[in-house]
Amino acid sequence: QVQLVESGGGSVQAGGSLRLSCTASRLSSSSYCMGWFRQAPGKERELVARLHTGAGDTLYADSVKGRFTISRDNAKNTLILQMDNLKPEDTAIYYCAVDGPRFVRWCPTDYTYWGQGTQVTVSS
Repeated sequence: QVQLVESGGGSVQAGGSLRLSCTASRLSSSSYCMGWFRQAPGKERELVARLHTGAGDTLYADSVKGRFTISRDNAKNTLILQMDNLKPEDTAIYYCAVDGPRFVRWCPTDYTYWGQGTQVTVSS
């Protein structure tokens, strides 16, 4: 069973930056879909960014392109989301998620393993 532990998050003013980390344990392969999702009050959960660790490709929601960067520290088995130029509309609970192993260059819309979530609040 894959386990995910998130850290980071917090409160920041608009234009500021935050960094989220997600340490994954019990990964049996080097090829997974790893992503960050978020859910704001009254809204559906949405994909923010994802990384296919086998193919190395990334995907971002249009609303965060150019501001957020997803990456992975392979040595620490940690998924990172660097969030810059934050906006009030980025306020949400952010979840780390993993699906796989995935040996084809494709990721599903829903993932199997989820972190506990971390709050990000951006004030104007």
